[in-house]
Amino acid sequence: MKVAIIGSGGREHAIFWKLSQSKLVEKVFVLPGNGGTQNNVDIDTNDFEQILHFCRHNTIELLFVGPEDPLANGIVDYFEDTPVLVFGPEKRAALLESSKIWSKKFMQKYGVATADFWEFDNTAESFEKIDELDGNCVIKYDGLAAGKGVFVCSSKAEAKNAVAEISKKYGEKSSFLIEEKLVGKELSLLAFTDGKNYQLLLPSQDHKQLLDDDKGPNTGGMGAFCPVPFYDENLKLQIEKEIIIPTMQGISNENFNYKGVLYFGVMITEDGPKLLEYNVRLGDPETEVVLPSLKSDFAELILACFDGSLKNYQMKFSKNYFVDVVLASGGYPHKYEKNYEIKGLQNVNESTLLFHAGTKKNDDKILTNGGRVLNVVSKGETLQKAIENVYVECEKIKFTDVYFRKDIGKRK
Repeated sequence: MKVAIIGSGGREHAIFWKLSQSKLVEKVFVLPGNGGTQNNVDIDTNDFEQILHFCRHNTIELLFVGPEDPLANGIVDYFEDTPVLVFGPEKRAALLESSKIWSKKFMQKYGVATADFWEFDNTAESFEKIDELDGNCVIKYDGLAAGKGVFVCSSKAEAKNAVAEISKKYGEKSSFLIEEKLVGKELSLLAFTDGKNYQLLLPSQDHKQLLDDDKGPNTGGMGAFCPVPFYDENLKLQIEKEIIIPTMQGISNENFNYKGVLYFGVMITEDGPKLLEYNVRLGDPETEVVLPSLKSDFAELILACFDGSLKNYQMKFSKNYFVDVVLASGGYPHKYEKNYEIKGLQNVNESTLLFHAGTKKNDDKILTNGGRVLNVVSKGETLQKAIENVYVECEKIKFTDVYFRKDIGKRK
């Protein structure tokens, strides 16, 4: 069959790479793609009419939606009466990610273990709550913010600055949450679901902040590793019981059309696992490590979400560890320059995976074209070996003002 992927980042390059290996797939297109993907088609990810026209013209049977925007805007609903299978949730279900307030109320309704929260659209009232919590809280913008709408605060000044930043960026009447601040180890779990059943990929851990030792502003993600050493069968069962199973019960009760991926961002606290957030699609950069760790045919797994066979689907996984380091443009996540030539790509080890994110092709050159530029992914029999391998490879790739964290995978 022919498949089209919507998106242009590192996640979409990893999906392209994995689907291209499938025995079921004849050809994979990427809309619009980047400098590392092939069969790119320059269509806006939210131009559903053009996407549908392309799918009909090229007899596309499966459409894999990478980013959150098209899902939040209702692409699954738009394609409902067409023969194209769209992998992702309908617009109502996408609220699990597109509205943080709606999502927290869903968690509350269905008894999902999560942090306490308070909702606001008024700065003055929120300042009272910040004072009450002594600034020790998490502030979240209600809508989509490409991973940059969450502020983890440790003082009143920090928290009030976060509220001011949300007001400035999204308007004075913007809705936002103040959440109890949870402390512990973070975990990303990705579930493939048909709306009733689910299958989990291997656990991964993302590094969101820009600087080493988890300092600096939140980004879209500076690296990830998989699997996570502290994740064991007991923890898995506890997360399923307190977070995943009640979530699936909620999805079933709400009668959502949900054939896609559900991402659980989990904090392992002293009181047990608590859900930080849902995403309604594959995480980025988690995808760049969890897909290499998956040995099963990826198209087969996706189709199992549509044909009723997911419940009994047996996934196979690699025994290796995988580490992804993001090479970013200097200045990211704020202002940065583009169009620098990337050199040294041909020098990396043949077992290294390079997933392009913010790149473009210009004749025979690859140029920077975004904040997160490249994902460098290495494997190893141990986590330590995978970390050593990836940093050797990172040093081989050069572009002006390249920046990357030096501590991916090294959290204690």
